Amino acid sequence: MKYYSLNENAPKVSFKDAVIKGLAPDKGLYFPESISLLDKELINNISEYTDHEIGYEVIKQFVGDEIPKTVLKQIIAETLSFDFPLIDIENNIKTLELFHGPTMAFKDVGARFMARCLGYLNASSQKEITVLVATSGDTGGAVASGFLDVKNVNVVILYPSKKVSDVQEKQLTTLGKNIKALEVDGTFDDCQAMVKKAFLDKSITSIKQLTSANSINVARWLPQMFYFFLAYKQLKEKGKKLVFSVPSGNYGNICAGMMTKQLGLPIHGFIASTNANDIVPKFLKTGEYHPKPSVQTISNAMDVGDPSNFIRIQEIYNNDFERLKNDLHSYSFTDNETRDAMLHLYNNCDYIADPHGAVGYLGIKKYNLPNDAYGIFLETAHPVKFLDVVEPVINKSIEFPQQIQAVIDKTKEASFIRTYSELKSFLLDN
Repeated sequence: MKYYSLNENAPKVSFKDAVIKGLAPDKGLYFPESISLLDKELINNISEYTDHEIGYEVIKQFVGDEIPKTVLKQIIAETLSFDFPLIDIENNIKTLELFHGPTMAFKDVGARFMARCLGYLNASSQKEITVLVATSGDTGGAVASGFLDVKNVNVVILYPSKKVSDVQEKQLTTLGKNIKALEVDGTFDDCQAMVKKAFLDKSITSIKQLTSANSINVARWLPQMFYFFLAYKQLKEKGKKLVFSVPSGNYGNICAGMMTKQLGLPIHGFIASTNANDIVPKFLKTGEYHPKPSVQTISNAMDVGDPSNFIRIQEIYNNDFERLKNDLHSYSFTDNETRDAMLHLYNNCDYIADPHGAVGYLGIKKYNLPNDAYGIFLETAHPVKFLDVVEPVINKSIEFPQQIQAVIDKTKEASFIRTYSELKSFLLDN
């Protein structure tokens, strides 16, 4: 498998090079040169396959022969080491819980897969790799956990000061060892801009090998396809159409879902549900794409004003606006609407949702769901990660699960930076 830059001004690369480089030299995101339909046997008889077998069949064409079959299967087994249950919410509406991993966020899947792939691909090299990542919330903790103690890999995480929850901050600032955290005086967009600038700074890249663990990296993005297949496995015998509502910030998650349709998974439609950062909903109405500075909301992981992965979605649909609109709907919701949805889910459905899941639920409710369809919204993080938002709404204390108890009392260790030059100095000095 070869990967090409979506800016179309860089050489094609292998899976290994795409993972290690993260971003192409022309600033473009990498995209697979071909996408082949899966064998219909897998789709038609998916209930007969284990989750690990499904994961292997889904990802193998994108890895090729660069990771041996036995190693890739072990990587998938270690990635899919927790459950992805579907929970009944209302008639024909379910939620797919993606928070049962070590950091209680959906990003555990991509981070664990990428860390293990990178560990294998760099195992024979004496050169250290620096994973440089910006986070609006859960990416940082998932990457920190996934890459902890990986040989020859150092991790530097940038996060916006006072714009992540206390739990999220503890998860990315308390592990130590090969994990370093930088608290940035700014927004997630500022963090992401610094990361992208560093990748193109030859005074850094001539000395250090940088890669990204954001969803711009193919090894973080593509394994997110797994849980759409696992949801289908649980519902195939019901015989209904499936519509997925995905809380969307940088659009890597929903983009992975849309890739599964290209592989042959029969998904009826997708909903990109978002907060006040409404770039994509406006695009689908007007056909004009206008990034803008992000707006801070209670669903902070979606506070993205220039979603990186939307260009991949456009590539999947060959930049055909009408085709894209047939498969993708997108809605924006306010913080007050999000709080109302959280309260409704608690009072009427006996379900505690985090603010991102609540936005996903609102997307399903706004979509005109056919009678012969299931609406599935992704619950992307455990509500304990947003105590300051959730507890005042439902008027109930939420107990810390074991994963959170393990870090909540640890001491935060982070360096505070304001400018790109400070990031550059940190990278060169460490």
